[in-house]
Amino acid sequence: MDRYLVQEVIGLGGMGAVYRARDLHFPNVIRLVAVKEMINQAADPILRQTIIQNFEREANILVTLSHPSITKILDFFTYEERSYLVLEYINGKDLEALLNTTQGFFPEDQVIAWAIELCDVLNYLHTHKPEPIIFRDMKPSNVMINQQNHVILVDFGIAKIFKVGQKGTMIGTEGYSPPEQYRGEASPMADIYALGATLHHILTRRDPRVEPPFTFAERPIRQINPAVSIELETVINTALQYNPKDRFQSVQAMKDALLVVARKTGALSRVALRTGPLAHEQTIKPLWTFKCEDEIRSSPVCDGNAVYVGAYDHNVYAVNSTNGEFLWKYPTEGGIVSRPTVSDGIIYFGSEDRRLYALMAKSGRLSWVYDTEGPIRSSPRAFEGHILIGSDDGFLHAVNLLSTRVSWKLDAGKAIRSSPAVSGDMIFFGNEDGDLLSCDLRGQIRWRFRAKRAITSSPLVARGIVYVTSMDGTFYAVDAKSGWAIWRFRMGKASVSSPCIADNYLFAGSADGNIYCIEATNAKEIWRFKTDHQVSGSPIIYQDALYCGSADGNFYCLEYKTGRLRWKFSTGGAITGTPFVSNDIIYIGSSDHILYALLP
Repeated sequence: MDRYLVQEVIGLGGMGAVYRARDLHFPNVIRLVAVKEMINQAADPILRQTIIQNFEREANILVTLSHPSITKILDFFTYEERSYLVLEYINGKDLEALLNTTQGFFPEDQVIAWAIELCDVLNYLHTHKPEPIIFRDMKPSNVMINQQNHVILVDFGIAKIFKVGQKGTMIGTEGYSPPEQYRGEASPMADIYALGATLHHILTRRDPRVEPPFTFAERPIRQINPAVSIELETVINTALQYNPKDRFQSVQAMKDALLVVARKTGALSRVALRTGPLAHEQTIKPLWTFKCEDEIRSSPVCDGNAVYVGAYDHNVYAVNSTNGEFLWKYPTEGGIVSRPTVSDGIIYFGSEDRRLYALMAKSGRLSWVYDTEGPIRSSPRAFEGHILIGSDDGFLHAVNLLSTRVSWKLDAGKAIRSSPAVSGDMIFFGNEDGDLLSCDLRGQIRWRFRAKRAITSSPLVARGIVYVTSMDGTFYAVDAKSGWAIWRFRMGKASVSSPCIADNYLFAGSADGNIYCIEATNAKEIWRFKTDHQVSGSPIIYQDALYCGSADGNFYCLEYKTGRLRWKFSTGGAITGTPFVSNDIIYIGSSDHILYALLP
């Protein structure tokens, strides 16, 4: 379909090749992909069908996986006698190529870092739901090292869904495969053995394929490479035990042993991993912190030299944006989850005491207050001399900033916790009955789109389309003029996360614990990142990174194009708000009562 322009052959095999290609679907940017080709010329129809099934199995396995050390599948198609996988392009070399092009031994610290990352991805496969996956072909040529020096596992052609007691054909690579795999038995223990064989090879530069099988004990690592610690040698020897019950009984156990080695040898302080326990250790330190008297469920906003944030202690706070010093606080009679808005020196916010407040931003003095008939959990929006605010009384209120009186209010029929979005001469917001509404600047309804459950998420309007998530677990794209649905994307569970956009990518969190990235034009999933709890906070994009908090207490920084974890910062409580970035400082509140200022 004239989509992929082949640039270079980057790999050759017995049944085809791997090409570097450019995806012409993105004419204004250079997006490189790897195109894996399988030429099926088998004369035997049964063999022919088996080859096709194996190739399709690789595609089917890859499409279910989401891990920073697994290449992502982008497309799969068949053309005449050739089948193709289109994969994320990895700019790097595999370990076998590195062995062939470098002199001397790899540093132990580096091998430990690679080994821990390989354990991490194998553990992900072995604990995959609904069924574990056994890789079955761990070897240096199937481990790519990218430009950031991290591992990427490639070639899932013989990976297998694991079922206890099930036997299959002997498949794998001689020298790296354990004894039981020659008998058609493949379990997580087989991947542990093959990983040990891979590590033995790259530490000793002795290729097991040219040695008698199962003879690693005759080639002790430290006799060949004395720079290797006895602790690391012991870990690898355990993985290489002939009898599976004498090996590590899980890849997580092997990873834990490697971490003990890394701590004992000092490698832990010298290597950087992107996942696993090392990533849990705080590498990002706060510039400053400010403690409130109760949970911070609100989102902060920065204006000038001050950060403003509401807390569930009924106060809104003003804090110096550069050093975290207290400036002032203003007490209300209810908890504050509304995100403040600053306009012309006035800060506006709502409270669960049913009031919209206007304060002098510099002093915190009350300018005026406006009463509604229900708690306010929506955030205000300023437009054309008015403040828009939704209330649990079911009305969208437009308050005139000069008269401080209501100009109009629109009856939405149900509580409004969604924050209104203004685009051109239209206003968009959701309600707790599942309606996405559009009205004009006079408060007249233009259209109403119906979801199955509440729309607490705040709409995003871009390129004439309204994007919003719903408690029904669906991400919607709705035409801004007509209110007709353009597409729907199903998430695992409900969502109150407000979407954001960058390039042609949309991002939102879900109660299923994932942060999703999908294409804005067609809702195709690009990646998802799994946190340890529901994501009720909303993401933002700053430069080339996505920032988002989770109820697991962690604040995540991801590469927004790939979903790969760069770092995470642990707080003492759930994060339900949206971060704010100003002058390269990220501000985020947590239910641990603390407002954090982070330098990315």
